[in-house]
Amino acid sequence: MISNFFVISPRGDTIISKDYRTDRGKVGAHERSHTEAFFRKIKFWDMEGEDEAAELGKKTDESKKRENAPPVFIMPDGLSYLHVKRNGLIFGCSTARNVSPTTIIELLSTIAKVFKDYCGTLSEEAIRKNFILLYELLDEMMDYGYPQVTRTENLKAFVYNEPIVVEPVANTGNMVNPKTASANAVHKPVISSVNASGRKSNLNNNQKNEIFVDILEKLNIVFSNNGYILNSTIDGCIQMKSYLAGNPELRLALNEDLVIGRGSGQYGSITVDDMIFNNCVNLTEFESAKTLSFIPPDGEFNVLNYRITGEFNTPFRIFPAVEEVESNKLEISVMIRAEIPNNHFGANVSVEVPLPNCTAATSCNVITSPGSGPNNAEWVQQDSKIVWTMKKFPGASEQTMKAKITLSEPCTTQIRREIGPISMSFEIPMYNVSNLQVRYLRIAENMPGYTPYRWVRYVTQSSSYICRL
Repeated sequence: MISNFFVISPRGDTIISKDYRTDRGKVGAHERSHTEAFFRKIKFWDMEGEDEAAELGKKTDESKKRENAPPVFIMPDGLSYLHVKRNGLIFGCSTARNVSPTTIIELLSTIAKVFKDYCGTLSEEAIRKNFILLYELLDEMMDYGYPQVTRTENLKAFVYNEPIVVEPVANTGNMVNPKTASANAVHKPVISSVNASGRKSNLNNNQKNEIFVDILEKLNIVFSNNGYILNSTIDGCIQMKSYLAGNPELRLALNEDLVIGRGSGQYGSITVDDMIFNNCVNLTEFESAKTLSFIPPDGEFNVLNYRITGEFNTPFRIFPAVEEVESNKLEISVMIRAEIPNNHFGANVSVEVPLPNCTAATSCNVITSPGSGPNNAEWVQQDSKIVWTMKKFPGASEQTMKAKITLSEPCTTQIRREIGPISMSFEIPMYNVSNLQVRYLRIAENMPGYTPYRWVRYVTQSSSYICRL
């Protein structure tokens, strides 16, 4: 499978490196020289493309958007390198064999998840302080580069080192409402730990009996220039992380009118195209009562994944307009209407409007509604686009951005085609588009004196929210 595994910090430092096979031969005098060359490759990926274009005599545009390195590529040492990014860290590996890239990327994602389960939080500091534990995990997870044991609960029987708890970095910028931010308990490791002073803390005695449930939905929507929906998809999942003592069996109930299969549901019912369940879920009562029973494994896991296609109520609608004032001057107007209830809001809303490469100057004006918070639109000359950011977008309101654009040459049909498409990113806490609800979450057996805390939240995010011009 893989020849070596490594974790690189955002600065390029090799935090963890483990060799499983000696496939590099004599290339690279130092054992970490390949990771340094790998980091330079992904750091300056687009620069190499510009150099090749310059050699061919092609004109390169400095304002062209910088490209990211693909997850799989071949290095001069003849090995294939694969990587994923998690919390700013790069989890990568190399292989000399013809393996499935999807399998290796899934393996790297699983390793990152296991590291987070055992360290509590995934950060450079946590990895540096727990490198003995993480090397022990790598020894148990892979032999000679082949995966062996990759589930958190199965690894607990073979791991003897205790994690050192590292306080997670406070980052509330991604969530306006602090009630929707991840609780501190979610950053606890799944096994007994020691604090920074070296004192042991037993999770079974000190922690609350808590369980965290997240209903996450990511939207993929394409609008036409008049606001009509051309394509729409919801990719959702129910994630869970359990800190319940004794791992009791749980019962989770969904909407009673939930129907799986397009065209088989009645009017007004919650219809999903397909649904994939975790292998720990018992589906005996799902058809009759829409109830799932399962014993939650250690660490984070997905109870189920679902997909919905077709028409549904979109949280935001985009209405753009482009007008040619003079031969070299354009006016662009983007009006966004929030169709969510007024007791909800969009957080960290960002709208990007690509402009022609020949744009010489741009002035932006924003018309806001009350309660929208900081609202700013600016022209990013390097990427030739307008970035419009809103900290908070209240429901049942409208926001408008108008831009006056001056071109360095007369506007043509080809230049008009360089405008757009408009992309929008946002996050809506405590709201989901599909109306999939958790009716209740309870312990299957009646245990006197056992009162767990249940935390359930709903989050809707934009995965690809595009409006064509």
